[in-house]
Amino acid sequence: MVKKNEVKIVPYNNEWKNEFIRARSMIIEHTNIHCDRIQHIGSTSIEGIQAKPVIDIIMGVDDIDNILESFLKEMRKAGFYRLRVERPAEIVFAKFTDDTFEVKTHFVHLVNYQEKKWCDLLFFRDYLNANEDIKRQYEKLKLNFLNSNLKGINDYTSYKEQFVQSIFNKRIALAGDK
Repeated sequence: MVKKNEVKIVPYNNEWKNEFIRARSMIIEHTNIHCDRIQHIGSTSIEGIQAKPVIDIIMGVDDIDNILESFLKEMRKAGFYRLRVERPAEIVFAKFTDDTFEVKTHFVHLVNYQEKKWCDLLFFRDYLNANEDIKRQYEKLKLNFLNSNLKGINDYTSYKEQFVQSIFNKRIALAGDK
């Protein structure tokens, strides 16, 4: 759970997996999106590292440019509200602790299924889970942010960007080797 623009890092919690499963079940119940198209991503999906305590979920659809209002309503019924975040080929939703909309517990990143963003984010999760040294480097980077003079979610995202992009580039390099 984080407040608007808050960055905090907490010890790994096994409950994050269970919370993802609960959230996925709610999304499936309301949207009929297949479970394979709803994946746990972000730091809470990386086994054993300290993380920002928000469950990140990626959800893949066939055509993000043709999302119907009825889909957005069903996401609201599942407890997820569309944010005003503008990103190319992505719609972002959040779940909050209550109707003050102050404290976020989950983010859903709606993207085109099996396109670049989908593949990058799943590769990042899987690569860090498979590589202990890289996982610890990422954790250290996140903790170093807390000791910097930087503040807020935009600074936090920028601080990690070069590392994250380097992992995405590994996916591209590995795909080129095949």
